[in-house]
Amino acid sequence: MTPLLFTLTLGTILFALLLWGFRNLTREHWQMLAVIPVRRENDGRWRTLNLTYYGLFTASAQTISIVIGLVLFGAAGIGRAEAATMVVALLALCLPAAKLAAIIVERKAAGFSVGGASFVGMLAAPWVILGVNSLVALWNGKPLPVVPTLAVMAVAYAYGEGVGRLACISFGCCYGKPLESAPGWLRKLFARYHFVFDGTTKKIAYASNLHGRKVIPIQAVTAVLYVATGLVSTYLFLQDAYTPALLLSLIVTQVWRVISEVWRADYRGDGRISAYQIMALAGTLYSVVVLRFVPEQPLPDASLVAGLEAVWHPGVMLLLLVTWCVAFVFYGRSTVTGSQLSLHVCHDRI
Repeated sequence: MTPLLFTLTLGTILFALLLWGFRNLTREHWQMLAVIPVRRENDGRWRTLNLTYYGLFTASAQTISIVIGLVLFGAAGIGRAEAATMVVALLALCLPAAKLAAIIVERKAAGFSVGGASFVGMLAAPWVILGVNSLVALWNGKPLPVVPTLAVMAVAYAYGEGVGRLACISFGCCYGKPLESAPGWLRKLFARYHFVFDGTTKKIAYASNLHGRKVIPIQAVTAVLYVATGLVSTYLFLQDAYTPALLLSLIVTQVWRVISEVWRADYRGDGRISAYQIMALAGTLYSVVVLRFVPEQPLPDASLVAGLEAVWHPGVMLLLLVTWCVAFVFYGRSTVTGSQLSLHVCHDRI
């Protein structure tokens, strides 16, 4: 399979998934995935834990980004052990950061912030690479090349954030402003392609009372832009253009985060310029500066075949399964909604 065919095939699959999500996930029944009975009440009903499609799509988006990242790691000649160590180290930092950033910026302990997690990831990435290389030296492994590794992380992030917007559509968060209050050119642009969310338990309903109204489909725009950026960057990476792949993914995703905040209606912290916009700009500047101080290294020739073979391994499959489960449990348990369950016997079927 050539890099172009791989990129086109991947793009076809992901855009088909996005199109399905845009058409369906604003509906009310695509918010809750399942309920688990937790405690029986005095009236005989059960208080339950809600599991959300937000958790399902977030965990799946994260897994997709890891799979693509591992393919690119393998294509750059980075070993499975080294790549897995890098992935685990970053997840250990970014998962808690998603919760902590929401607490600090939005003052909400029940939410998550991908923007905060990405900011921490950008700041920590060079140092994590140094730490992993020190650890790799203990088992005489191959050190991670800095630029290709940073490029893998940036490209994988674009995919994860892009596909992850399906989770936001499902839960009704990260929503756009009402179409009626948008500038004329935006109203014309989204006159046909807009979102209308159903359900009073979606965040857009209980936080802003915008359910049932036409809103700017900012999640969809972000998803399309980020996945398209990931695809172009993937092709560049597989053509040994590591620095262009890194800069394209980094600059497009972070600059768009700054721009897109202007058309979002959900609470983003106090002030006209949000903390997330500042984080995006600061993180981009920091990464570009760090890149200038990276010493010259011989860069490997990318091999798509080697990348695909690197993923097809029992240990890698187990890692993907574990990370998906951890992410689903972490993101999927709803703490802002509740439910009760009534169980009964169907006597006519006994």
